[in-house]
Amino acid sequence: MNARRRQDLTDNIATKARILDAAERLFADRGFDATSLRTITADAKVNLAAVNYHFGSKAGLLEEVFKRRVEPLNEDRLAQLTVLQENSGSGGPSVEAILTTFIEPALRVSRDSAQGGAVFMRLLGRSYAEPNEQIRQFMPGLYRDIKLRYGEALGTAVPHLAVEDLYWRMHFVVGTIAYTMAGTDALQLLASCPYCDPDDVEGVTERLVKFLSAGMKA
Repeated sequence: MNARRRQDLTDNIATKARILDAAERLFADRGFDATSLRTITADAKVNLAAVNYHFGSKAGLLEEVFKRRVEPLNEDRLAQLTVLQENSGSGGPSVEAILTTFIEPALRVSRDSAQGGAVFMRLLGRSYAEPNEQIRQFMPGLYRDIKLRYGEALGTAVPHLAVEDLYWRMHFVVGTIAYTMAGTDALQLLASCPYCDPDDVEGVTERLVKFLSAGMKA
């Protein structure tokens, strides 16, 4: 590859990252429907053709914003779960250990601006509170492997649960974690508590695991 092609590739990568960063921030602040492509291109200092070239459409851009954050997070979760299962013997891992591999990576992302941090957590919160048709179309696919692997692992750890109860409780687990990470007004109140530190990923993980594992096993 010659120097010109290397520079073009570098420029393309940088342009794509600027568009994604601007879209993530604006979608989180204003919502998907209220954010125009012109607003995004002005913020990213690119032209409309750059968005069409890299993402095809506004819906394609939204999907890529989520994939950029969710796919590495889920890869981390599944890698930790695989190691846990391989080292747990014939009895399989405990509910607490399984939930730790699910919760801790997400909390780490929520406190790391390089991985989206508070901005992506706001966007994730919007996706639950204000879902649109595009999000409904692509979001299940992003979590398909997670749902299957953690459903199997937790089903083995709590064999007394009916499948219906198992998946309802997994739904409650996801909702609690999303609420904890999303930067809501309630979390801001929690942050002002002298006994609570939202930046203490290890401490928050430990407390969430104790709370949620009790619900899973009840």
